[in-house]
Amino acid sequence: MAINQDQAQGKWDQIKGKAKRIWGELTDDDFLKAEGSADKLYGIIQERFGDGKEAIQRKLEDLHLP
Repeated sequence: MAINQDQAQGKWDQIKGKAKRIWGELTDDDFLKAEGSADKLYGIIQERFGDGKEAIQRKLEDLHLP
């Protein structure tokens, strides 16, 4: 199965998000932990559906989540 550039970027964002979250845990930085979790979520969605990060952000904003 061939993956597009957005899907590859999604995989990278997952790795980056996980690293940020772990670093946030090690340094007890709650903001960094939250940012890492958000990056990982974007990465998972991006890899699965092949959408760009901006498109994912718009879709999530349209859901009006708190």
